[in-house]
Amino acid sequence: MTDGTPTATKRVYETPPTTRPITDAEAARAEKLAANEHIKIASGYLRGTLADGLLKHATGAISEDDGQLVKFHGMYLQDDRDLRPERTKKKLDKAYSFMIRLRIAGGVVTPKQWLVLDDIARTYAGGALRATTRQTFQYHGVIKSNLKRTMAAIDAALLDTIAACGDVNRNVMAATNPAQAKAHQAAIGLAKTISDSLLPKTSAWREIWLDGERVVGGEEGLEVEPIYGRTYLPRKFKIVVAVPPSNEVDIFAHDLGFIAILDEGNAVTGWNVTVGGGMGMTHGEPDTFPRTADVMGFCLPEDAVKVAEAVMTVQRDWGNRKNRKNARLKYTIERYGLDAFRAEVEARLGKPLGAPKPYTFTNNGDRFGWTAGDDGRHHLTLYVPSGRIKDYEDGPQFLAGLRRIAEEHEGDFRLTANQNVIIANVPEARRAAIEAIVDEYGMTKGAGALRRNSIACVAMPTCGLALAESERFLPGLMDDLEASLAKHGLAEEEITIRSTGCPNGCARPFIAEIGLVGRGPERYHLYLGAAFDGSRLGKLYREDASPAEVVSTLDPLFAEFAKGKQAGEHFGDYLIRAGHVAKTGNGPDFHAHIGALK
Repeated sequence: MTDGTPTATKRVYETPPTTRPITDAEAARAEKLAANEHIKIASGYLRGTLADGLLKHATGAISEDDGQLVKFHGMYLQDDRDLRPERTKKKLDKAYSFMIRLRIAGGVVTPKQWLVLDDIARTYAGGALRATTRQTFQYHGVIKSNLKRTMAAIDAALLDTIAACGDVNRNVMAATNPAQAKAHQAAIGLAKTISDSLLPKTSAWREIWLDGERVVGGEEGLEVEPIYGRTYLPRKFKIVVAVPPSNEVDIFAHDLGFIAILDEGNAVTGWNVTVGGGMGMTHGEPDTFPRTADVMGFCLPEDAVKVAEAVMTVQRDWGNRKNRKNARLKYTIERYGLDAFRAEVEARLGKPLGAPKPYTFTNNGDRFGWTAGDDGRHHLTLYVPSGRIKDYEDGPQFLAGLRRIAEEHEGDFRLTANQNVIIANVPEARRAAIEAIVDEYGMTKGAGALRRNSIACVAMPTCGLALAESERFLPGLMDDLEASLAKHGLAEEEITIRSTGCPNGCARPFIAEIGLVGRGPERYHLYLGAAFDGSRLGKLYREDASPAEVVSTLDPLFAEFAKGKQAGEHFGDYLIRAGHVAKTGNGPDFHAHIGALK
């Protein structure tokens, strides 16, 4: 927290506090910075040796430095960890492939785009699209020799993967379930405008993946990144836009957020601005922690994009470039304090922010089945387990069914931050036809209460950071937990549950009422006591629990909850009121008073 020292003298001097790229003399200080800073400085604005690496056919991998740079282009180098032991035994190279993530601000795609994305999935990515917790699509298993073909196909759909990963502003999420049509359209519009405004300006993406010519400004020494400079941001930066009363984008889990303030006609009169949220931490290192965002102030609609740039550039200049584990905006605000941070944002904005306006969130989940917007259009939200859009043997045929719908649909498709799909803007006369296709292909219009409030990250076998299973583990665990809940008369109780294979928190487990974070094979930290609307972190309740121990731990708590809960009380709130787990404050308090209290 701030100690009262003036901000100017406390600033961590990593990049110049201006919009210009750093000079070669300033780059000479790089030996004091984190290794990724060296890589960015030397990359020629994200080019590195990627173009040459694609021509090396002896391996399916790329160099270690290029493996960091390629994230800025929207992809990660991975390998199939299920195959590692056998390939190692045979002295073979790892089974390398790439995960490719698209930039789709607000998660909205047209039927025509959907058909292209479907074709890419079947041609290059093993017949699967994955809806992510970043409200976009990922492809898994794309081999190096198919990368340029895949990227060309994405470009042909008028989409791209620029800045979907890396130390930049990533895919901007927005409220999508369009019951309040006017407000949700404003939210998606703001997300797209911010995404375009904060996009890296380097032409490296088109040069490398689409064989574009190097453009003026791409040469060394010339300014090509007026916002980011040569070293971009200290770490990733995530922005979301929410429309109360639904917090399905989990606004408090992100670096920067905009909460719509509506008038009686559901028109946006301005935005509350939130800063300093983030989910990642490192096991065993208490100076790393998840954090929920603070509401910093209020801005008018015409100022929102300028506010976004001001917040991001303060983080660019104040963020920690020496220690990547302490580099996110949440740590910057903990270090300087919210007041000092807001003062610098206002200075760059050229005007003060207003006082926050009242708002209310009631949940952070999706609304399944059919809903009607206030404009008379209809929207069908499908439950997609872990966002895996594929054709399951003896199960739902999501890929084929949604392809069939895209061939006939006149509206659009929307991805949610909870990994589900909305068939949006359906005329009333077309509802029956859409419903018939959904039924024909066995797609799910909903699920049990626990499953429809669940999220899981990919984890094994492709994520290199995973310590434990997640996507392949959570469905079986929920079978057992659903049986336990039903036994206690809680089958339709709304409880959020989220699982990740490591503490980076991609599925936002720390703000789930039941959070499971991988520690090792079949071992998970169990977090309890978060708020149902995503506004409060959970607390570590049990360490290193096996799946069976998770069930045996939760069963008696479900029993007590069934007997003792008050009207409208949620599971996380009950556990705190009944004295089972401590209430988590913000920041470092996450690690205090852990464990079962009784």
